[in-house]
Amino acid sequence: MSDKLFSTRDEPLASEDLDICRRVHETLCSGLNIDRSGGEADRLGALIIELYRQGVHDENQLRLLAGGKRV
Repeated sequence: MSDKLFSTRDEPLASEDLDICRRVHETLCSGLNIDRSGGEADRLGALIIELYRQGVHDENQLRLLAGGKRV
């Protein structure tokens, strides 16, 4: 049995991590004309956090992957 019960994806994000995700989210919502209080913004935020947890920590890469070629 593994000594590690949780993967690194289960660890909480630090405030610096959340700042990166927030900036990407705000940029994409603004660039794509997405209402930040709506469901589409929620889904976009979840995608950004999932990508970040998978190891995509560069803001430009996050924007490209989460926003596609639309931004």
